Amino acid sequence: MAGLSFRSVGLQHAIRRSISSPQSLAIQRRTFTSSSSSSAASPVRATCYTVLFALSAGLFTAYYFDARSGIHRYVLTPILRYTFDAETGHKIAVKVLRGGLAPRDPVRDDDALRSEIFGQEISNPVGLAAGFDKEGEAIDGLLNLGFSWVEIGSVTPKPQPGNPRPRVFHLPADSALINRYGFPSQGASAVLSRLRARIPTFHEPDESTTAALRSGSVLAVNLGKNKTSAVESSEDFVNGVKTFGSYADVLVVNVSSPNTPGLRGLQNRELLESLLVDVVKARNDLEPSPVTSRRPRLVLKIAPDLQESQIIEMAEVIRSSDIDGVIVSNTTIARPSSLTDLNKSEMGGLSGKPLMPYSLQAVKTLRAHLPSSIPLIGCGGISSGADALEYARAGASLVQVYTGFGYDGVGTCRRIKDELVSLLKAEGKTWSAVVNEAVQTSSWKQPELPTPVQAGEATIGQLIEEAEDLKLLLDQLGEKLS
Repeated sequence: MAGLSFRSVGLQHAIRRSISSPQSLAIQRRTFTSSSSSSAASPVRATCYTVLFALSAGLFTAYYFDARSGIHRYVLTPILRYTFDAETGHKIAVKVLRGGLAPRDPVRDDDALRSEIFGQEISNPVGLAAGFDKEGEAIDGLLNLGFSWVEIGSVTPKPQPGNPRPRVFHLPADSALINRYGFPSQGASAVLSRLRARIPTFHEPDESTTAALRSGSVLAVNLGKNKTSAVESSEDFVNGVKTFGSYADVLVVNVSSPNTPGLRGLQNRELLESLLVDVVKARNDLEPSPVTSRRPRLVLKIAPDLQESQIIEMAEVIRSSDIDGVIVSNTTIARPSSLTDLNKSEMGGLSGKPLMPYSLQAVKTLRAHLPSSIPLIGCGGISSGADALEYARAGASLVQVYTGFGYDGVGTCRRIKDELVSLLKAEGKTWSAVVNEAVQTSSWKQPELPTPVQAGEATIGQLIEEAEDLKLLLDQLGEKLS
């Protein structure tokens, strides 16, 4: 015990010496000071990290939600295209646009782009063709990207699965796409419920209200035909007019998809005449829309594969109907020799850059055989402002994009519009001026018939000339006899 006590006392003395030594006290002070400084710095560091994170997140958010951002064109869109098959990537894009997570076009349209269709002023001439939003799921997301015309569908009266997969093929080497979807559709009822859900509870339309519910924009519904329906029957289109007439600014009668057997046969004269009579009557029987206070316009969508004589014959049918406009054109079954991509041999309709020469020629031919009162919408191979301007010079009042949008992403519409503005201002013109000049110069004009007075004057003049000739002959005969 004594030894233990001694050791304890010695240990206590050693501890006291250690604590009381100057070196030890200095070390303790440094340790305390360092600990205190670290504690004080921790909240400051945390605050800096929080601010830095918030700023980074804010900048990224602003960058992401701007459709012009390069991340969409050069990163996200290629990742989507190369990670998934064409149809799955398409569906993901639609879901993102539907969910409100998509970018927006933040720029107001330049006045040089102001356009007019069916007496309705719209902010720019660039629309989205049917085929992207088949079920009407992402209308507002697409309008947010700056399109003035969003066309949903094709919508068939009854649900149908379309053709077996795979049915969509990228041709990146040719900036093209081949599809053989065959009108997959959830049916008219499903799409109609979505259109109704967009309408505000207390909606009161005025003369400028459109079914797009956006100033300067219009909404179109592309009407398709069920594969099981009789080829020559117009019933599916008539049902489409009755179903969607109150919820669209424009109804598109699609008789030109190459992926529904027999559908293009409706472009033949007799069947087309009968079809147009039926759909026009169905439209005229509608009550004015509670959404727009107007009846919808009817537009025919034609194929680019028609011969010139077929287009002229079709123009004659359109002139004698009350169809309001024509979209030129749908996809082509042709395979230009310029195609190099391995997917070029796939069956289906070809769209994208190789389609442009076919569509542009069809626009020129049809413009020359339709009056200026019937506008044309150009569609096929448009991916730049220069492409759009070429269609305007051919007499198209508006243009639509599809494949270019798929390849270049959400900023496509804004890039086309910006380039178009630069080209127009370089010429000192507006889009409307270019279109009006082409339409007035190139459109078909009703041959002038002589008025009754003119006809009478012509007849009298001829009689006088004939009498003078006869008198001259008689005088010559008299001279010979004498």
